[in-house]
Amino acid sequence: MVVLGIETSCDETAAAVVEETGDIPRPWRVKSNIVASQIEVHRKWGGVVPELSARQHVRDICDVVERALADAGVETYDAIAVTQGPGLMGSLLVGLSFAKALAWARSVPLIPVHHLAGHIESLVLGAGEMPLPAIVLVVSGGHTNLYRIEHAGVYELLGRTRDDAAGEAFDKVAKLLGLGYPGGPAIDLVAAHGDDRAVPLPKTRLTHADRNAPELPGHRDFSFSGLKTSVLRHVTSRREERGLAAGEPLPRQHISDIAASFQRVVVETLLDRLFDAAQSYGAQSVGIAGGVSANSRLRTDATARGVSRGLPVFIPTLGLSTDNAAMIAAAGLRRYRAGIVSALDVDADA
Repeated sequence: MVVLGIETSCDETAAAVVEETGDIPRPWRVKSNIVASQIEVHRKWGGVVPELSARQHVRDICDVVERALADAGVETYDAIAVTQGPGLMGSLLVGLSFAKALAWARSVPLIPVHHLAGHIESLVLGAGEMPLPAIVLVVSGGHTNLYRIEHAGVYELLGRTRDDAAGEAFDKVAKLLGLGYPGGPAIDLVAAHGDDRAVPLPKTRLTHADRNAPELPGHRDFSFSGLKTSVLRHVTSRREERGLAAGEPLPRQHISDIAASFQRVVVETLLDRLFDAAQSYGAQSVGIAGGVSANSRLRTDATARGVSRGLPVFIPTLGLSTDNAAMIAAAGLRRYRAGIVSALDVDADA
């Protein structure tokens, strides 16, 4: 079976073709994976502007889908998988409307996909099926969620962020330090030259349940707003000590030290929750997916912890870490084989 995947949840217009292999442990093969990034569109604003994002999707989507089909060397496909949500409503509607029209015109099934399910299935695309049960951390600019997977395609939420997502915290701290957008790669780069113990920053450990999600125990939730505020206070204090004028940056080494200290605390917080959950639930493997999984320290430290605990650690390749359509096609295949397809009146779910 061959599936065309379409992803437009935020600021990447993406299309991909994925086919089933019939092999174990690698059930799917990526035949093409095209991504049109909007980083340059949003860079001067320091973050994604929803209206600009939706308009750029309209400009790019036809070309991106045509390129995906051409690169895959296919003219026909058996189904279309598309991101239904979560995401920016205007952006989602572009991809979903396009996929509906194409499914109707080609008389093929439409498979709506949850964006985070796509990130989870990117782990399978990269390295094959994970030994189950598994604990997976999905960490990106919009989400920081912890899942238990007992059966392939079934994801049980164990914890989530109460405020900022980890990737959002990276972006905000990078902006505070004058490092530009996107913040994750910028902090990763300068942190390599800093002392990660130079700045004392707090790690938040939640102990009470979230009143908005009382079914979750709370201690596996995340919070990064306090850490972000601590960085702000530290930067403000150092600027005052040095008598710096508005807009004048801190010394380069001190910026590197702040970035390294911030990155260390975020990574330790993420991995503490991930591996604690793995131990509690007797996981046979762990995974980290989403845009923040591209962070070099997170990848290195996660692999080291996995080795020390005898647990295989699954992390997607860099090309599959950020938003892409191959992961949506893979999740669509998973859903299709479970008997899940949709009528053409399905709505976007921001």
